[in-house]
Amino acid sequence: MSIETSKEGADLERFPVPDPGIEEHVERWTDADKAAGDRVYRQVVLMLGAVPVLAIAFVVLYFTIPRNSSVTILGLHWDATTFLLGLTGGLATLLIGLACIHWAKTIMGDEEVAEDRHAAASSAADREVFAAEFAKGAEQSALGRRKLIGGALGGALGLIAVPAVVLFADMGPWPTAETRKRTIERTIWAEGVPLVNDVTKQPLKASDLEIGQLVNAQPGTLWDHHGADFQIEKAKAAIIIVRMDPSRIKIPESRKDWQVGGILCYSKICTHVGCPISLWEQQTHHLLCPCHQSTFDLGNSGLVVFGPAARALPQLPITVDANGYLIARSDFTVPVGPSYFERDSTRDFKEGDR
Repeated sequence: MSIETSKEGADLERFPVPDPGIEEHVERWTDADKAAGDRVYRQVVLMLGAVPVLAIAFVVLYFTIPRNSSVTILGLHWDATTFLLGLTGGLATLLIGLACIHWAKTIMGDEEVAEDRHAAASSAADREVFAAEFAKGAEQSALGRRKLIGGALGGALGLIAVPAVVLFADMGPWPTAETRKRTIERTIWAEGVPLVNDVTKQPLKASDLEIGQLVNAQPGTLWDHHGADFQIEKAKAAIIIVRMDPSRIKIPESRKDWQVGGILCYSKICTHVGCPISLWEQQTHHLLCPCHQSTFDLGNSGLVVFGPAARALPQLPITVDANGYLIARSDFTVPVGPSYFERDSTRDFKEGDR
């Protein structure tokens, strides 16, 4: 068997179907008709030019539409912010895609090529070919003759990022000292606010609490709030009330008037990552967090005795009214909940503080 015959057999095995070759080229309508090509050119520029307008409209709508407004379309009620921001942002993104497809199909070079599949690794010669083909593609893109498309595409891609950047504002307010003071560093507890059972909403009388008892409670003013505001205030103001034998607990001089006959009140929110706490050990006066086992000694100003929490549990100053019902003396003196970088920890209670 000759070498030539062997090669033919190998090629037949590798390529069992004859190569049909490249079909006869049919001139594209935009190439045959210059006026049609110019029309497509204007359409692409128009679509890309509309993107910056829509991006700016997105930003304007974001800051001007009231958050509780709505629109009615075909009898259906839509949130105005969601609808209009989705319309402008989505249409801007769609126009970029449509413009690029229209550009590629009707203006870019229209030439059919075929090449054999090659190895994944590129040789130096292949890279040179790639560079040449890239230059050829750049020439075929017609940007040299129709430069406005390049500028419009660059402007569209640049400004389409503006709505995404603006949406970062929805991650929350900038944590300035004033913002923190008005939000996460305050609760609705205040002087005279009654302590009520968080289930029955009934005021709690000091004389009704027994030694060893723990009660989950909320401020009596909580139900004056509604919707998201209700949930936010509830999450921050949640408390636990415990009664212990005054002779078996440590009450620092600075907190003598924060308790009533061994009744103390603490935040229910763990200072580690904010889990609600209510696992109460009566004999040791320890309160355990179920998430990461941080343990606080409620018989010693809520100090951490075990676990990852780094701060004592905030204590709420309480007293009683003329009828013997428990009321708050003030808000918490330190922010409740987990720590954060901007938080001032110099006021936190520590072992040895008076």
